[in-house]
Amino acid sequence: MSRIAYVNGRYADQRLAEVNIEDRGYQFGDGVYEVVHLYGGHLIDEGRHLGRLERSCDAIRIARPMPRAALRLVLLEVARRNRLREGQIYIQVTRGVARRDHAFPSKPVPPGVVVTTKRIPPYPTDIEAWTGSAITYPDERWARVDIKTINLLPNCLARQAAREAGAIEAVLYDPATGLVREGAATSFWIVTADGTLVTRPLDQHILPGCTRDVLLAEMRAAGIAFEERDYSLDELRGAREAFLSSVTSFVKPMVKLDGRPVGDGRVGPVARRLFDLFARHVKGNA
Repeated sequence: MSRIAYVNGRYADQRLAEVNIEDRGYQFGDGVYEVVHLYGGHLIDEGRHLGRLERSCDAIRIARPMPRAALRLVLLEVARRNRLREGQIYIQVTRGVARRDHAFPSKPVPPGVVVTTKRIPPYPTDIEAWTGSAITYPDERWARVDIKTINLLPNCLARQAAREAGAIEAVLYDPATGLVREGAATSFWIVTADGTLVTRPLDQHILPGCTRDVLLAEMRAAGIAFEERDYSLDELRGAREAFLSSVTSFVKPMVKLDGRPVGDGRVGPVARRLFDLFARHVKGNA
């Protein structure tokens, strides 16, 4: 069965779908995106994701392409046409089609909208089989990574470096200060040598992860102590546990960093508890 995409108001066979070569997303990376997890036919944390998409559009002055309720119907319709009940839905919004010029079009043009889907394996149930390794890598991105734009070349280079090292993620750090920021496509967490759960506070240097936001809310409700603060590469390398979170990775322990074990090289109790908490959140919202 062919995959169906939504492209600028039409549902089409994804192999045949087209966008104009003067779409500013293609020419300049002038656009934003969002990824939503579909589980049991339900959009998980849709309010967080669609709200972040709207904030991203507003931040770079792209008109919202349609009301949130209408976009939600498009997402569900793309899922239905692809017979998808568990997977990912990708949304991309660009400034639209205009003669190539760095400045915005003098006359507003309709935003470009593309929605596609991707099947993923069943939701993980065994955390021991859901581990990975990471490398550290200097952060070379622009100064406003809190906006979820499609300008992802530095992220791609970091992920490629991780792949070539046999890892799945690159943990980005500020080369000037040695302070850790986040993963190339994930939020990053550690449990320090003294047992403190730490994640970096939000600012323009990290993306406000929706899964991160859910985990913080779940931890507050469960009475789990944590700190939002900066931490260094040295603190990361001495951590008992390290794990990442994202809409596609959920809660994923990192058992190696730069080829060396994190802690004792096994899944730790904090990551295990948060993995269970997030799984209950997803299944409770499906």
